[in-house]
Amino acid sequence: MALKRGLSSSGMNKNRSGGGGGGSRLPIILVIFFCFLSPLIFFVGRRLIITSSSTDQNNNNNAVGSGKQQLDWRERLALQHVKPLFSKEVIDVIASSTADLGPLSLDSFRKNKLSASWKVIGGETPVDNKAASETNRTATVVKQEASKGKVDNISDNARSGDTPAKLARRQLREKRREKRVAELLRQDDEATARLENAAIERSKLVDGAVLGKYSIWRKEMDNENSDSTVRLMRDQMIMARVYLSIAKMKNKRDLLQELQTRLKESQRALGESSADSDLHPSAPGKLKAMGQVLSKAREQLYDCKLVTGKLRAMLQTADEQVRSLKKQSTFLSQLAAKTVPNGIHCLSMRLTIDYYLLPLEKRKFPRSENLENPNLYHYALFSDNVLAASVVVNSTIMNAKDSSKHVFHLVTDKLNFGAMNMWFLLNPPGKATIHVENVDEFKWLNSSYCPVLRQLESAAMKEYYFKANHPTSLSSGSSNLKYRNPKYLSMLNHLRFYLPQVYPKLDKILFLDDDIVVQKDLTKLWSVDLNGKVNGAVETCGESFHRFDKYLNFSNPHIARHFDPNACGWAYGMNIFDLKVWKKKDITGIYHKWQNMNEDRVLWKLGTLPPGLITFYNLTHPLHKSWHVLGLGYNPSIDRSEIENAAVVHYNGNMKPWLELAMTKYRPYWTKYIKYDHPYLRNCNLSE
Repeated sequence: MALKRGLSSSGMNKNRSGGGGGGSRLPIILVIFFCFLSPLIFFVGRRLIITSSSTDQNNNNNAVGSGKQQLDWRERLALQHVKPLFSKEVIDVIASSTADLGPLSLDSFRKNKLSASWKVIGGETPVDNKAASETNRTATVVKQEASKGKVDNISDNARSGDTPAKLARRQLREKRREKRVAELLRQDDEATARLENAAIERSKLVDGAVLGKYSIWRKEMDNENSDSTVRLMRDQMIMARVYLSIAKMKNKRDLLQELQTRLKESQRALGESSADSDLHPSAPGKLKAMGQVLSKAREQLYDCKLVTGKLRAMLQTADEQVRSLKKQSTFLSQLAAKTVPNGIHCLSMRLTIDYYLLPLEKRKFPRSENLENPNLYHYALFSDNVLAASVVVNSTIMNAKDSSKHVFHLVTDKLNFGAMNMWFLLNPPGKATIHVENVDEFKWLNSSYCPVLRQLESAAMKEYYFKANHPTSLSSGSSNLKYRNPKYLSMLNHLRFYLPQVYPKLDKILFLDDDIVVQKDLTKLWSVDLNGKVNGAVETCGESFHRFDKYLNFSNPHIARHFDPNACGWAYGMNIFDLKVWKKKDITGIYHKWQNMNEDRVLWKLGTLPPGLITFYNLTHPLHKSWHVLGLGYNPSIDRSEIENAAVVHYNGNMKPWLELAMTKYRPYWTKYIKYDHPYLRNCNLSE
């Protein structure tokens, strides 16, 4: 029994072990299935779903339907788990709250209002196209609202629990910051505008005249040493002349002839060139040949003492030539300034001929009854230049408020009397009154009454004026050349000291030179209070310029005793004279006294300004500088705004506006009052 029980037990163990082995294979198979096959099936299925969704992406209805099915499936699953926990009323409340607020997800953040500083990047969810488009619109709104950052930040901070005091301070800071930014922008704009305006004004002051062959666009202007070859050739020619003289001294005939040949070739190649680009194409070859000859001459002739002596002698000769040329230039410029251009001479001749062809009844000007009316505005103009006088009259009338109240008293010489009359008969100045007189018809103005006329007729004065024909006159110095001016021989220049005698019935008169241009109405000058003075004029003295010591000889005791050397000078050209006070002070008598004392020109040189300074000493009332701006005939640096704001501009100096010497940038102020299409001007070739 024991044996049988053992056999039976062993058999049972065998069966159990066999059954256990067969049963252990099933879990292994399941593990393999879930570990390998199920992920493989999952991914394959997932891939098929993605592929099918991508192929059906253009079909919106299918995509929306699949999305709704997924959402419905999730909702049903959630409701199955929630229903046992909550009652139907609670579930309805949750559903309504969720519908109003939206689920707590990235979509809810997109749909809700965000601060301008929030940006939603990525986070794309596989929802329907309608949700995606709504997300894009929301993102666009967020970006647009970002420009309103200040207001949004304040509202966000208000929602975050900031106190009203903090919000108020923050708003004040923002306002101050905005105000400061606006102020800085305005200052920057103003600075830019000032710079642009200054650049425009500077560009207007640039003289557009072409001087020689100069041009900033030429190629040689790109190089700082654009004349290096020219200067080298000139240096070679100087050394060639030095060695020429030494070769003559040492009787080196072959070298002398070769130097002469090369020197002539270099002179021809150089010509009048001032820059390398102007040189003849053969210049480099000539430069090289001259260098070789100079090298040979240096080997044979170089002597330090001789070369130094020759160079010093050449330098002294060149210096003397420069001085002589400067004197000649000064003389010629003075001569050119005092000559009458051909066009103006032609105009005067043509007008004179036509005037004397007129019948007597047509030679009279209208409104002659106004000539002695003291209630009108009277002007005195003494000139022998028809064109210049026309500019003075035209500019005055064109800028006057009422031309009918202006009276012009013109005085000229007998040569230009007919021309002056004819011009204003053909070109009457509006409703103004005009009268032309001949200075040679003033019988009271003779040498027995007028000292300067007696002096001008003296032999000593004629010798002083006409000794310029002497060959040594230029070498005697150019300082006196400007006083040999033909206008000093004309009584028209000295007639200004006899205004009460010329116009005895007038109380006030405005004296004008013929080289001025009127730019504003001058009638206010008649209402200026001269404070008992005779002359109203603009002072011209600066820190040390245009004071009495410049015009008068203070080494003379008469001058030193009566006048202050630092007294301020004033300008002729636009002067308002009170003729009543003139007569009381006997201004003409004072002028005669000092003119008689200056017969030998020991008190002052010739001219009318020095005797004017003496005659009206302590009798001149200073006017504001804007009434009279001077220097347009010699000073190229007058401020443009100063010229344009002036009532009168004066071309005092040699560069008169009717001459070719005139400065180009100042000439338009004068030429705009001339009609160059006038037949007389065209016939005489007068143009701008």
